Amino acid sequence: MTDAEERPPMREMRSAECWERVEAAPYGRLGTYAGGEMDLFPVNHGVDRFSIVFRTAPGTKLLALTVDQDVLFQVDGIDGDEVFSIVIKGRANRVERDREIEAAERLDLVTWAPGRKDRWVRITPRDVQGRAFTLPAGLARPGG
Repeated sequence: MTDAEERPPMREMRSAECWERVEAAPYGRLGTYAGGEMDLFPVNHGVDRFSIVFRTAPGTKLLALTVDQDVLFQVDGIDGDEVFSIVIKGRANRVERDREIEAAERLDLVTWAPGRKDRWVRITPRDVQGRAFTLPAGLARPGG
C-alpha cells in the first residue's frame, strides 16, 4: 500500500500546517464585500505574527475595506499527491504606525502588479481552516 493509499481522501489541516502553507504561498486571494458587491483580488502577501500583510494602492481594495473590514483570505496549492485549500476569516485594517510599517517592510514583499503600492493592510484572523485532499491514483496532477 502506498503512502497516498493509506491517507484519508480528505483531512482537516492543523493550524500550524495552515500557517506554514500560507507563508510559503507566493500569493493568495482577498475576498471583500462592500456596497452589496463581492470582490476577489489576488495579492502577494507575507505572514507576520500569525497575521496576513500585503501592500496595495488607493483604489477598489482600500475602498472596500473602508466600507467593511470583514474579509476572507484564501490560499490553495498542490503538494505532491495532495491539493489543499486554506481559508482565513478575519478583519482587515490599514497599517499606519511607523513601527508596524517598518516591520511589514522587513518582509520584503514584491508585488507582481505594476504601479506604486505604498499602503499596507494587515488581516487579523479570527478563524483559520484548511483541508487537504489526496489525489486519486492515476489522476493527472492539475497543472502538470
